[in-house]
Amino acid sequence: MLTDDLKKQIQTAYSKFLTSRGLKARSGQKRMIAEVAKVIGNIPVDDKAQRLGENHVCVVEAGTGTGKTIGYLLAAIPVAKALKKKIILSTATVALQEQLLHKDLPEVLEHTELPMSFTLAKGRGRYLCINKVEQHLDSSASTGQIALYEDEQAMRLDPETESFYKHLLNEYASGRWDGDRDNLTEEIEDARWGPLTSDHLQCTNRRCTNFSACSFFKARRDLDQVECVIANHDIVLADLSLGGGAILPEPGEAIYIFDEGHHLAPKASNHFAFSLRIKSSSRWLNTLPKQHAQMLEQLGHPGVMSQYVEQTLRPGEDLKILLEQIHELVKPLMVNAENGRVLDRYRFAGGEVPEELRVMFKDAEHLAARLLTRHEMLLDLFREALDGEVGDIDKQLAEQWYPRLGLMVSRFQSITGLSKSFFRADDLKESPTARWVNMVESGTGQDFEFHSAPVSAAHMLQQHLWQSCFAAVVTSATLTALGRFDRVLDDLGLPADTPSHSLLSPFDHYNAAELYIPAMSAEASNPDAHTEEVCHFLNSELDSTAATLVLFTSWRQMRTVLASLDEKLNNSVLSQGDYSKNEILKRHRSRIDKGEGSIIFGLASFTEGVDLPGKYLTEVIITKLPFSVPDDPVDATMAEWIENKGGNAFMEWSVPMASVRLTQAAGRLLRTEQDTGRIVLLDRRVVSRRYGRQLLDALPPFRRTVG
Repeated sequence: MLTDDLKKQIQTAYSKFLTSRGLKARSGQKRMIAEVAKVIGNIPVDDKAQRLGENHVCVVEAGTGTGKTIGYLLAAIPVAKALKKKIILSTATVALQEQLLHKDLPEVLEHTELPMSFTLAKGRGRYLCINKVEQHLDSSASTGQIALYEDEQAMRLDPETESFYKHLLNEYASGRWDGDRDNLTEEIEDARWGPLTSDHLQCTNRRCTNFSACSFFKARRDLDQVECVIANHDIVLADLSLGGGAILPEPGEAIYIFDEGHHLAPKASNHFAFSLRIKSSSRWLNTLPKQHAQMLEQLGHPGVMSQYVEQTLRPGEDLKILLEQIHELVKPLMVNAENGRVLDRYRFAGGEVPEELRVMFKDAEHLAARLLTRHEMLLDLFREALDGEVGDIDKQLAEQWYPRLGLMVSRFQSITGLSKSFFRADDLKESPTARWVNMVESGTGQDFEFHSAPVSAAHMLQQHLWQSCFAAVVTSATLTALGRFDRVLDDLGLPADTPSHSLLSPFDHYNAAELYIPAMSAEASNPDAHTEEVCHFLNSELDSTAATLVLFTSWRQMRTVLASLDEKLNNSVLSQGDYSKNEILKRHRSRIDKGEGSIIFGLASFTEGVDLPGKYLTEVIITKLPFSVPDDPVDATMAEWIENKGGNAFMEWSVPMASVRLTQAAGRLLRTEQDTGRIVLLDRRVVSRRYGRQLLDALPPFRRTVG
């Protein structure tokens, strides 16, 4: 139970923090501390401090300026220490991890005098793999890497890339760099960085000759020793999919805090998604016998390994032929029957796959599973060779081939997962899986890329996270939709009676900002006329000397508007797509610091993670209500499911999701209590449609002006 001693520790820590920082208590922050402590501090436990019962999750929406980081840390740290539990503090991005590591957490510990050790956890993909670099440099062509698709395979290293790889290795060997991509002084493109990293299937772990010098494992050694691990949602989901405790502390021994918790459900859905390019996979299967022959030749044709390889020949050939048949079967679906045009995408209505295709994918899953098993057996042989348990396989050659076999296993896992998803019918009691095919361009022409993704990860989160963790806190500035928690609780797979609290921001929204809805003759549902009117408004109203963020819902509208801007305004615009998001924000701040104006044109990614306080942002213009794209396969499948159950997909799904996104967009303006400015909404549907009032009322209480 939350003892008097624990309450006193929490109260004392908060008082110390406020006094040390010269701050006054905030009512929302005090309430957050109390509500989080009440849930995680009152969890019944047995004599081994294992959780009893299910009342162990708390959801808190804390408006901008509440100080939620302080709120959850001051409640969680004393409770975790008393129960001897670890804290897993998870954010949406690596950038937010860095902020917690270098600023927020040290600041809390310094000003509260609460003792807590902590470290950062990142995935393998953020760290240099010495073996990979050496393999690339040891070979004139990177035949050691088998990329996901043939057209993505790294070819012979050009002199510049070779020189760059040597530079990275030297920087790491000298100690000037720790192998963490985020600590590089120069930017490095994904295409250049990707070949130099590993994953759990390619990594030989302690068997690797470079294990003692490995940057990833150096970073990981601290995890078992510290009391708080700063992770991100992707790492948490990866750990849970491996059973929990494989990367991070055991779930049953941890209190999870999900900051930016509104990202957890969509990230979980993506984590359980599959994709597969058909022609590329068929061509890759065609190269397998040659790769196997090369492997056996280098290793001297060891008996058992030769047997395993021989057992892959027939199923590999059968799977290749089957994928080619699937390609031919899908061809007619990718053509519009009315006008003969080739479609960019075909979605299976309700996620239901035609019977003939289902049967083919059932056979594909069977063949891919056989191939997967054989390659896992080959991988086991290499592990044994690395441990010195197989005398007829050279240890050095085993170390070279291990990551290549790991990539093969990963590829067969993808084929197996996608195939299984396409032939298995959905559980009628659960939400469906969206299934669709995209037409994509590859290095060898057009290809069909099959996709499947659950429209909701609720069941997965329930099974893998909520049932196994000791306690959890989900928090964000935007969790409610239309002022209610129903949507987020549904998406996360949490019970309707989960303790959920919405804490108002301490900002004086009414006096600090105006929400202006100008008179417009065109409805946003008429895209061409609406775009024309947006162009007219921006050309007449935009101030090239101000600090403005203009948010669009489509590339098409943004490019059309950009092309129509007056030259003076155009010269002041920093547009998404021209530079990275960080570079745009950097250039924007620099312009404002010089006394110049700056206008940012951005899409959905600029509705979050944009922190431009004070003079850096005085106006936010939202061109259109952020409804989901009508042809998004996941949203469309969800809408069908809701309608089939007798619901109203627009009111139950589309409007609540738009409400969350609109609140996030409007939230870019006021970042501190001193900020002021104007939000302009160029979409009259908020005053002309019945749902408009709901959307407006879900926003903070800005003063409103309707033209």
